[in-house]
Amino acid sequence: MVKQLKTIKEKIINHSKIFDPTVRIYNEALSFFMEVINNEFLSLEVYTTKDMTNAVEKLTHTTKANPAPKYKLFNKYFYKFPSYFRRAAISAAFGKVKSYRSSYKNWENEKQIALSAGKRFNKRPPALQMEHNEYPVLYKDNMFKRDNPDTAKIKLFINNDWIWVEIQIKPTKIEKRNVAEWKVCNPKLIQVGKKYFLATPYEKNITLNNTKIEDQTIVSVDLGLTKSAVCSLMKSDGTVIDRLFINQPIEKDRLDLQLKRVKMAQREFGYVKSPNVWRRINGLQNHIKIDTARKVVGFAYENDAHLIVFEHLGNMNLGNASGVKRLKQKLHHWCQVGIQEKTKEMAHYRGIRMNRVNPAGTSKMAFDGSGEVKRSRKKDIACFPTGKQYHADLNASYNIGARYFIREILKTFSEKKKSALTAKVPQLSARTQQSLSTLISLHQAASLTA
Repeated sequence: MVKQLKTIKEKIINHSKIFDPTVRIYNEALSFFMEVINNEFLSLEVYTTKDMTNAVEKLTHTTKANPAPKYKLFNKYFYKFPSYFRRAAISAAFGKVKSYRSSYKNWENEKQIALSAGKRFNKRPPALQMEHNEYPVLYKDNMFKRDNPDTAKIKLFINNDWIWVEIQIKPTKIEKRNVAEWKVCNPKLIQVGKKYFLATPYEKNITLNNTKIEDQTIVSVDLGLTKSAVCSLMKSDGTVIDRLFINQPIEKDRLDLQLKRVKMAQREFGYVKSPNVWRRINGLQNHIKIDTARKVVGFAYENDAHLIVFEHLGNMNLGNASGVKRLKQKLHHWCQVGIQEKTKEMAHYRGIRMNRVNPAGTSKMAFDGSGEVKRSRKKDIACFPTGKQYHADLNASYNIGARYFIREILKTFSEKKKSALTAKVPQLSARTQQSLSTLISLHQAASLTA
């Protein structure tokens, strides 16, 4: 079971400027608490977030039971500051100070390692930024009330007082987001440009399927630069049921055009910001990421797949060899990690699991077990040692799915049986040599030794 969140953003269509004083005083309180927590951090870091909130309130908030706090200026500067805003500001301030302290400690360790090795260390230490532009969470019933979809009441700071103000909300077709059975959480006030929105999270505990390995149907996905993704629907015995090729050629052409414009401008004028061009580039990348993830999950859901399998892709170091400059630029704008994370999020909404396998050799080995392949100049065709030609990404997707099944099937066997199977199928001993033929051979060997 996993906890999933889905956020719906709704536009506030009246009185945008009335929120400015509330956001300003909230950030002033945040800065105040950050200074207090930073000064008292050694005594506060042992607390949990809940206990720490109570401890900071005792240090700053004057009450009948706490008439003389150590920092007495809070009640003077933030008169009638709502209690839920205060606790939200304390939690946010503690997180920021804790992050700064952790970064500073890492910096000290790096410095000590460098100096002990006799190296120069010119890296600047991290600084605690006291001024922020955070937006508050509106706790239901205390800061936020909503009785109908088009209006709501929010407690705001107006004319040096905290009062309830009714706001108008642009109608949103929430039913299209399938959140009828989801728990509604506290909304957050956010600003985009000069407009304000309510960002309301919806929460739900989703039970993921737990099918036995021998009954599983998976979608193995190979992400690439030519095709966005190539998917194969596979069973545990190595049977490939269906395939899907995913690509966004129009968006990729537009992306290449925008990148060329940036490159030409930088070649002529040096460093240029070009915010509008980068906005288009980021928008195209985001579209490719979401569209690819949506199609992968849709393919898995339509075919009742239990799992989606990717390669465990990280940072790729190509070195400084000649001819890789263009490839480096492509890899820089290849959002492979973003596609996997978005796919995981969408898959969990539907109860589908996601897993990853070691990527080494998935594209290099032929799925029929004939050996290493040779790639064409465009890297889209794989030439097998037998002379057969096959789509390179489709070949890799077969090996990705096979590698997952081999790993999970071997977990169900004892060490003695693993040794017997490895003697019959030598490729099992080297994971980077495993292919679809290895999975088929494993099933044959397992049935013979059963």
